[in-house]
Amino acid sequence: MRKQPLEFRREEVDYVMKRWRAAESCTLVGVGSVGKSNLLQHLADEDVQRQYLGADKATRFKTIMIDSNLLGPLPAPEPGNEPFRCWAGYELMMHRLYLAFYPLDVLEDDAMNFYETYQMLQDGTNPLYTYMGLRYFELGLEFFLRRGIHLVFMFDEFEELMRQMPVKFFQTLRGLRDHHKNQLSYLTFARAPLPVVAEKLKLPGLEFEPFAELFTDNIYYVGPYNEIDGRLMLDRLLGRNQRINYPPHLASFLLYASGRYAGLLRAAFRMTDTLGSVNVEDSQSERLVEKLASRPPVRMECETIWKSLTAGEQQVLKALSGLGSPASSPETEQAMTMLVQKRLVHVDKAQQTLKIEPPLFRFFVMSDPAISG
Repeated sequence: MRKQPLEFRREEVDYVMKRWRAAESCTLVGVGSVGKSNLLQHLADEDVQRQYLGADKATRFKTIMIDSNLLGPLPAPEPGNEPFRCWAGYELMMHRLYLAFYPLDVLEDDAMNFYETYQMLQDGTNPLYTYMGLRYFELGLEFFLRRGIHLVFMFDEFEELMRQMPVKFFQTLRGLRDHHKNQLSYLTFARAPLPVVAEKLKLPGLEFEPFAELFTDNIYYVGPYNEIDGRLMLDRLLGRNQRINYPPHLASFLLYASGRYAGLLRAAFRMTDTLGSVNVEDSQSERLVEKLASRPPVRMECETIWKSLTAGEQQVLKALSGLGSPASSPETEQAMTMLVQKRLVHVDKAQQTLKIEPPLFRFFVMSDPAISG
């Protein structure tokens, strides 16, 4: 796993760590191509936690990464299999908890007791194993919580978990949090605020609301890299591709065109040698941006951003690019607000204009992509 400098994503990390110091939960919202994986790995780095939390608190602190893609195949949702699907969620969380602390030295004499609990949760010969999954998971947590350890479960690809898990699963996570407010927190990374995702997935709003309430006041919209992080990424890419001619003005052009979105910056860098000669005056060349935007790897990254948006947001972007004019409505206004928060629309108050960002994505939208819905 690549380690980033301690100052990497300083604004985002500082926000999250302040929430964690207060034993609160938070959700990060970011579009595709924003550099999600690097940020989550950085937050889980123990050196970073010591830097922001202090050595004393960091020694009693542990993040557990939950990747929803690691769920095994599950049956289609039906009333009769809800307990099994909930059990699958607890099993994944218990397994990642086990791996996070292996070889369990922190538990001392309780290490074997925890391992037996871990085994009992997975014991399919018990006719009540699906119902008992929550009980064994809570018991497993207790071994660490009563030692004063603060646990943070970090949920990657949270939309997938919402798609796979019954609402009851999230209600039980809220219940566990309520019983351990000072030592149990959650962090989710999603492409929209959780109520918006829940509405899109047609989840029962009132039943999901208690879990979503944990994040209401702690939503952070993750934007592109800042200038320092963007140039650092370029330097790292250059170190692996020494053959590419890399004058300073070319670096400026790539940072401008990509808007410093990690995925776009990487794809644009790889297509640099297809641009031909790039002169000093081309650092913000719209002609070169349009040329670069047509390259398949760059277009694929733009599609990743596009598909991470709601249909309403896509309609607004098309209108801004001159491809339509959606009627004014509360939904349209909400979509515009979300696009501004996601840093995909820039508001110039002085000129009273709206502009799609980054430039590569603007040309992609102007190519009239299909509405995914």
